[in-house]
Amino acid sequence: MSDKVETVQASSAARLADLHARCFAAGWSAAEIASLLNLPGCMALASSKGTGFIAMALFRSAADEAELLTLATDPDHRRRGLAERVLAVGEDRLSDTGIARIFLEVSTCNPGAQALYLAAGYTEIARRPAYYRDGSDALVLEKWLRKDGQTAP
Repeated sequence: MSDKVETVQASSAARLADLHARCFAAGWSAAEIASLLNLPGCMALASSKGTGFIAMALFRSAADEAELLTLATDPDHRRRGLAERVLAVGEDRLSDTGIARIFLEVSTCNPGAQALYLAAGYTEIARRPAYYRDGSDALVLEKWLRKDGQTAP
């Protein structure tokens, strides 16, 4: 298994969609992922095993802020630090491009993801009631990426 995290392009959308479908009941299609990756400011990172992806993160940035659109780890490869690694590499790359803050939403029904984000330094700033299809709320989390050690403007 590779612990190397690489930037992937829209040409890898089918492989990203395959991983996303293994991780989420309503996985994103290759067309949806390719469409996002063809937009300015979007970046996908992935870790692979053989020819398939086992972890991925998709980010979108504008000005000095970014959003984590999705983070996924193949169910057979969870609890090995892959999500943390893909997330950390993404944060480093975004910070290197001048991104100061990153946001994400996570379901209140996903305690594992909540724990991962809190351990990575994200804090809750808002809640979106009944945001997801299953009726669960979304927690809106943020993290400041400033290299000077500041955690706020």
